[in-house]
Amino acid sequence: MELKPRAEAKIRALIGKGVSIPNPLTIDIGDEVSIENISADNVVLYPGTRLYGSRTVLSAGAVLGREGTVTVDNCQIGPNVDLKGGSFAKSVFLEGSSMGPGAHVREACILEEQAGGAHCVGLKQTILFPFVTLGSLINFCDCLMAGGTGCRDHSEVGSSYIHFNFTPDGNKTTASLIGDVPRGVLLDQKPIFLGGQGGMVGPLQVAYGTTVAAGSVLRKDVAAENTLIIAGAPPAAALGYEPGSTAGIGRIIGHNFTYLASLCALEEWYRHVRRHFFAQQEFGTLIYEGALEKLAMAKKERIKRLQILVEKMPAGRHPACSCAAAPSGCELHAGMPRACEVFMQPCADTALDGLRLTFLAAFEQHAGGHGDYVAAVQSMPPDARMFARTWLTDVVGDYAAHAAALLPSLRLFRKRAGA
Repeated sequence: MELKPRAEAKIRALIGKGVSIPNPLTIDIGDEVSIENISADNVVLYPGTRLYGSRTVLSAGAVLGREGTVTVDNCQIGPNVDLKGGSFAKSVFLEGSSMGPGAHVREACILEEQAGGAHCVGLKQTILFPFVTLGSLINFCDCLMAGGTGCRDHSEVGSSYIHFNFTPDGNKTTASLIGDVPRGVLLDQKPIFLGGQGGMVGPLQVAYGTTVAAGSVLRKDVAAENTLIIAGAPPAAALGYEPGSTAGIGRIIGHNFTYLASLCALEEWYRHVRRHFFAQQEFGTLIYEGALEKLAMAKKERIKRLQILVEKMPAGRHPACSCAAAPSGCELHAGMPRACEVFMQPCADTALDGLRLTFLAAFEQHAGGHGDYVAAVQSMPPDARMFARTWLTDVVGDYAAHAAALLPSLRLFRKRAGA
């Protein structure tokens, strides 16, 4: 067995700089991979590891393939990440995150500090806040999950769980918020538990402190915190079904606007708070840029799904789409592209700038000496936490309200829009 000449040269160079490669003949490295973006500090590439993509980054202490072959394609991998086996593409893994063997992590995922899953977990367009833990045999695409304060007090998804994100008529405007961004980033909320052998039908919003019993399929939002949900199976029935129904369209669009606005708030948090901590890490700038890229990808995916939903809707099927002669001129068809564009624009509200600066002044005074992001956030004083929550809550509300104002017939976020 012979190595490809370029792969051999790169493998020899990695070994020379201190990367541990127990069986070099089983490793494949693409010509486009930059070995300058692979740390020399305690990185281990076990047999069967494949590295591809010009934007792949491996930080100190990264371990790939401990329990099975690993393929990494254009991922930014932070310090002490352990990917035991599987396929990982166009995603970011922050310090101490991990995935068990058989993982399938596709584009636009972000696993923050110490988040991870056991064996055979499928993710795509998924964001896990610090400490969130997934069991085995899980399909958890198109969602954001937060909650918990540490490795012994974390939000968890039980084994054999599914986030149902695809409807019979091909609708994928189904992203769910399990927790939220404004409080979730502060790492001080009660955990959420989704019991095994269950699922949730997106798009949903689930409050902190929620416990969903094993075997339950969640079909409704959980707005009240500290709630136990025991969902029984629906009764057997044969009902009339009309594909493409507009029933609940306002709720679906509203949930998607909230999700998009939450991504905007998380982007603000990365730009103004996390950036300082990334700058102190080896390859931190590359990982930071990778995280922003994934958030942009997530927003584009949600916008694409909203536009497909509206394009499929015949004229006259909804009060917001009543112009049968020219659907492109009706409120829904004409307004949705403009509403979606709101979420791709930078935050421009001067009042929000003031809130941000107030928080950053308090935070920087507290966190100036901290190199550890999690420790800095968890030790914030109460006033800084209050400023952060107010700032990010208003970011979410501002983006969502501006988008909703372009679709007035849907009456989305009536309290916020009418304030």
